[in-house]
Amino acid sequence: MSIYEGIWVPLVTPFKNGRPELDKVQQLATQLMAAGIHGLVVCGTTGEAATLNEHEQKQLLTAVLEVTKNSCPVLMGISGSDTHSLAEKVHAYDDQHLQGFLVSAPSYLRPSQEGVRLHLETIARATEKDVVLYNVPARTGVNIDLSTIIALEKQKNIVAIKESSGNLTQMMGLVNCSHLKVLCGDDAMLMDTLSMGGQGAISAAAHVRPDLFVQLYELMRADYFPEAQALFAKMQNLIRLLFSESNPAPVKAALAMQGLIQEELRLPMTAMSLAGKIKLAHELQRLSDLPLPVKARSLPGPVINNVRNLRMVR
Repeated sequence: MSIYEGIWVPLVTPFKNGRPELDKVQQLATQLMAAGIHGLVVCGTTGEAATLNEHEQKQLLTAVLEVTKNSCPVLMGISGSDTHSLAEKVHAYDDQHLQGFLVSAPSYLRPSQEGVRLHLETIARATEKDVVLYNVPARTGVNIDLSTIIALEKQKNIVAIKESSGNLTQMMGLVNCSHLKVLCGDDAMLMDTLSMGGQGAISAAAHVRPDLFVQLYELMRADYFPEAQALFAKMQNLIRLLFSESNPAPVKAALAMQGLIQEELRLPMTAMSLAGKIKLAHELQRLSDLPLPVKARSLPGPVINNVRNLRMVR
């Protein structure tokens, strides 16, 4: 199994009185690992990285690496518009025990595909660590086209992509035409991605019931398609609610309901609406005692051994 398979989680950044709460992010990382997730991302979109200064980002990375201790691969999120400053940033992290970097297309400027390719190549050449591309045009304003992704494969340390365009045609093209590992970044498309041959997901929703997401992946990997489809059907309403308002507000609301963090975001992000939280609380209650699928009980691996380590806080 490649490192870039399975269920990865882009960690939220817990805050307390406006400051990152490092002990809480360590507790989250520890619980997610116990639930069987396959990797973590620090300072991604879900981590509100755009509102964190460089010192805070380094603090968060150090805190997560302290608890993962090389037992779980960690990616650092890298985003922005200034190619050369981002290249300097990844180079500065080269002495960290990171697996690599999650790098998005340049935001706001909407460059040509040639500009996107040169931007990502420049950043990749500044490090010997892995680079995972992050295609999220709804946030950056520019899509990384399939032809650009194929051209980027020539850079040997570009090894995977988090595909969040929401475009099934592009996803299918990546799976069929690219040599990169393909990770779903749009949780509603997780089942489609795995069915087409994608290798997994970097899933914000997997914060909330990571055991279910790992179960789904393990069922698909073991070719238990009907059981996987039945499980995903039960998860769809949770996924829909977790993205019914701007990420990560609903995820943080759910984690606060579980007693894991305080429901605090940094402006311009604001908390989930009361109406949304009422619906989310009902869905969490519905899922709190969802049993393992019959077939999953016989599967090997951490999903079965560790699922009971994670319990919903009522």
